[in-house]
Amino acid sequence: MRRVLVPLLQLAVAVGAASFLLQWVLRLFGRRRTVFQVTYWRGVQLLLWPLASLCVALPLLRPLLVGPQQPWEWGLFGVLLAGLLGFALPSLLLHWQYYRRNRHTTLLFDPKQNILEVYEGAEPVPFQRPDIRRVEYGQCRARGVFWSNYEYLRLHLHDGRRVELTSLLTNLQPLAGFLRHTSLETRRRWFCWL
Repeated sequence: MRRVLVPLLQLAVAVGAASFLLQWVLRLFGRRRTVFQVTYWRGVQLLLWPLASLCVALPLLRPLLVGPQQPWEWGLFGVLLAGLLGFALPSLLLHWQYYRRNRHTTLLFDPKQNILEVYEGAEPVPFQRPDIRRVEYGQCRARGVFWSNYEYLRLHLHDGRRVELTSLLTNLQPLAGFLRHTSLETRRRWFCWL
């Protein structure tokens, strides 16, 4: 089993490092993006530390398969597993919820051109900046946890509709700064559940 897991882990680290290097080079020499969608690489960026903590938990599964002999081994295994899942599980739940909300959403955002458009699938969500009654910006209160990068913007329109944009699309701070004159309410929470 070890002969299989070690090369797979090394391959995953090499592919991840190569992809981050490629993204850095593309950002350095490429054009600034104005169209944002949920992408695999944005998901990897947000889930890097939760998945790393789960990889740390993988060696703990071996004693479970062999079967701990003493009750203190069961207790130690349970405490370690609960700690690791406590770090990773909230991020995974937020990622799943945000992905369900924005998997078909496309955000067209260019502050220099004063453009903000949202599409659900191929259909545009019709609104203009004056149509926005208020903007709710959900941020994580604790900055040192794995799920602190999961944020959302909820645009409340005058006709009662709500447009929800999550951090799976892009970093939301520039968009919140763009919408700062439309009664922006920042809500700090421990867990930014929609």
